[in-house]
Amino acid sequence: MNRFWAYLKTTSFRNTFFAAIGSVLLLVFIAYLSLDYYTRHGSGAPVPPLKGMSVDKAISTLTDQGFGYQIDSVYVPDQPPGTIVEQDPDAGTMVKANRIIYLTMVTRLAPNVSLPDLEDQNYMEAVATLSNYGLKVGDTSTCSDIANHILEVHFAGQIIKPGTKLPKGSKVDLVIGNGAGASEVDIPDLVNQDLDAAKFVIKGAGLGIGTITYEGTITDSSSMVVTAQYPAKTDSTSKTSLGTKINLTVSQAKKADAPAN
Repeated sequence: MNRFWAYLKTTSFRNTFFAAIGSVLLLVFIAYLSLDYYTRHGSGAPVPPLKGMSVDKAISTLTDQGFGYQIDSVYVPDQPPGTIVEQDPDAGTMVKANRIIYLTMVTRLAPNVSLPDLEDQNYMEAVATLSNYGLKVGDTSTCSDIANHILEVHFAGQIIKPGTKLPKGSKVDLVIGNGAGASEVDIPDLVNQDLDAAKFVIKGAGLGIGTITYEGTITDSSSMVVTAQYPAKTDSTSKTSLGTKINLTVSQAKKADAPAN
C-alpha cells in the first residue's frame, strides 16, 4: 500500500494522469465539432407560409423549394374545399432541405355525424347540442302542445330520429311545442265587422291573423269591413286550435245614407 501511495506522488503518474484527461477533453471537443458539422447547425431554409393556399399551390411551392410534404384532411364548413388550414412546422421556421412539411387541408366531403337525441330539450339547449355535433338549426315552427320542448326534427322535409346519419354542417328543422296544450277556442264571427275590430277579436281569442285579401277598389284603408273569413263558424265546426290563423276578405265599407231634411 505504501508503494502505491508513493507511486501516486511520482512525476510519471502525474504526466500519465494529465495526459489521460487531455485525451478525453480532446475527444469530446472533436466529437462536438464533428456533430456540429454533421448536423449543419444553424443552416437551412425557412418554411414558406402555406395557410390559406390551395393544396395544389402549396404542393408546388414546397416542391420548388426542395421540401417534402404529407397531407391530412379535416372538414371545415366555412372554408373552401382544398384550402390549407394548418402546417407543421410553422411558416418561417428554419429547417433543412428535404424536410417533410405536414399540411392539413379542408376535405371536399363532409363526414357523417349522428343526430343527437333532442327530446325534452328546449330550443336553446337543442341549438347548443346540435352545435356540439357539428349540425345547425334551420327553420323552426311551433305546434299546439302542453310541452315547450322539441317535438320533432326534420331534414329534407322528412321526420328523422336520433342516430340518423347526416353530413356534418347540415341544417335541421325543429318543431317545438308552444306550451299551451291542444286547447281549442271558439271561432269568432267576423263578417260585417270593420277590419281593425276583427283583428282585435282575433288576437284576443288566441288566434293569428292570416292572409288578408282586398276585394274591389279600396279608397279609404281606415274604413274596411270583413266580407268573408276562413275558417268560419258553421253548424258542424264551431271551434279551432289555439293559434290557428284566420284568413280574411275585406272590402270598402259603404257610407251610410245622409238623413233626409
